[in-house]
Amino acid sequence: MSGGIDSLAMLESQHREIEKLFDELEQTSGVRKRKQFLDLADKLAIHSTIEERDFYPAVRATNTERLVSGALEEHLGIGRGLANMLAVDIEDEAFDAKVRELRARVEHHILEEESHLFPEVRRLLDDATSTAIARQMAATQEELIAEMRLRDAVPYETKRAAEL
Repeated sequence: MSGGIDSLAMLESQHREIEKLFDELEQTSGVRKRKQFLDLADKLAIHSTIEERDFYPAVRATNTERLVSGALEEHLGIGRGLANMLAVDIEDEAFDAKVRELRARVEHHILEEESHLFPEVRRLLDDATSTAIARQMAATQEELIAEMRLRDAVPYETKRAAEL
């Protein structure tokens, strides 16, 4: 691929980063654990937002409609779990169980995307289109970071699944 990263490579890279953050979180304690959780929460919020704003609308087609709708519903469940965890102290005995539950939801979502949605998208998009989507996702990501609209927005976005 020339001209930059493609959208799927960008999302898959973020998936690996999120998996790594879960690994680190589960092996950490104390003040560092809270910081790691907040880092994970920010990454999840950014990842979900760029998928919902840029990726899903761009790849929504007859072949992907069901998969995109399912992914949006999974985002809602992940967002609700994350919002719940943001309200819980890391010293709370339920926190680690909530981490495991959130991780299971996220891992299921990643598996569904990488096993079903992404292969369909690979067939639908040419390199130039995929690269253009990646550029838009990167711009949205930078905008979110600049506005500090990361994990703090999650509790307000859990009433219903995002619309395309």
